[in-house]
Amino acid sequence: MKYRDLNASTRTIMTPGPVEAEPRVLRAMATPILGQFDPEFTHMMNETMEMIRELFQTKNHWAFPVDGTSRAGIEAVLASMIEPGDRVLIPIYGRFGHLLTEIAERYGAEIYNIETEWGTVFDPEEVIREIDRVQPKIVAMVHGETSTGRMQPLQEIGGACRERDVFFVVDAVASIGGVDVKVDEWHIDAAIGGTQKCLSVPSGMAPITFNSRVEALLLERKKIEQGLAEPGSNKKAQPRVIRTNYFDLSQLMDYWSPARLNHHTEATSMLYALREGLRIVLEEGLEHRFARHSLHEQALVQGIEAMGLELYGDPSCKLPVVTCITIPEGIDGESVRAMLLNDFDIEIASSFGPLKGKIWRIGTMGYSCRKKNVLHVLGALEAVLLRHKAKIAAGRAVQAALDVYEANEHR
Repeated sequence: MKYRDLNASTRTIMTPGPVEAEPRVLRAMATPILGQFDPEFTHMMNETMEMIRELFQTKNHWAFPVDGTSRAGIEAVLASMIEPGDRVLIPIYGRFGHLLTEIAERYGAEIYNIETEWGTVFDPEEVIREIDRVQPKIVAMVHGETSTGRMQPLQEIGGACRERDVFFVVDAVASIGGVDVKVDEWHIDAAIGGTQKCLSVPSGMAPITFNSRVEALLLERKKIEQGLAEPGSNKKAQPRVIRTNYFDLSQLMDYWSPARLNHHTEATSMLYALREGLRIVLEEGLEHRFARHSLHEQALVQGIEAMGLELYGDPSCKLPVVTCITIPEGIDGESVRAMLLNDFDIEIASSFGPLKGKIWRIGTMGYSCRKKNVLHVLGALEAVLLRHKAKIAAGRAVQAALDVYEANEHR
């Protein structure tokens, strides 16, 4: 045979996504296929909706996955809410703010950006001042920016949006399942998550949730398109000029409602995977899960600093599930990454744009976020850097991480 059996290498994946899939999730994906309208399967769909609500800490009725990667969820929300000419404010503090901008532009939005230095986040007051100046229909922001390893505080911005009747859309792809995301408390109107990061489910679904404010917008627009309401009756719900079918939330609402109106063939095995991944998250408990991520982050950071490496970015706004390291002067960052992969079966990430070649990014997310992996990556990184003649403090990294774990055991 020209093509051999599939035999992928077993890696220790310590990137900001994808991460190692939970073994129980992979087993769930081997579950026999059911028809998408089989009562047994629609019951699983309902259970998945319930668990997504718990994950996002919301009482929203609408909480379901969009079939596709995280970007599919982002596009579904923005495509369904934006009309050509709508003002959309997108504060940018890393690569994925630019992605939100690109998607919104494709649907005809009038974009307003403010930017801050990569490695930092915005003072909420700065964003609120810009909201007052622009008076947008939508504010779209990234919660956890994996390109810079920073996390933007959202509660104050969400409150300001609600007071001003502005929709607040949040990309929580990197943070959901690893740190707190409080949709209702933070006045988030629509939030998008990802499977391939802290949920430890393969990429291919994007859990989303949106509230009754967004639902009213979508339903009013649907009436206009069906000729049941006059354009202009709701200034925020004008008839669509650019229309998406696959990412139309109003059609997906019909699909995920008890009516089960056919929209697409559900990605059966991915739904099994998401359901099992969510079940594992909730079985662990959100608070315990967040504490676990924080513990392993602390051990990794202590090890990196004990080695003599410099962390990148403002520590006051660090994203707990991503640690960024400044590549030492004179060291070929890609050569280090290649040796980690080829000799130790460990994958870490570089970065994007102005940070490409300047930092490494190590993810401690989901199933990858465990003691064995943290100790393995610290020991291997030290060995590889010594082979590259880097000036580091040999023998200290793993010991510093072990100190963190030992101290935690005694609490």
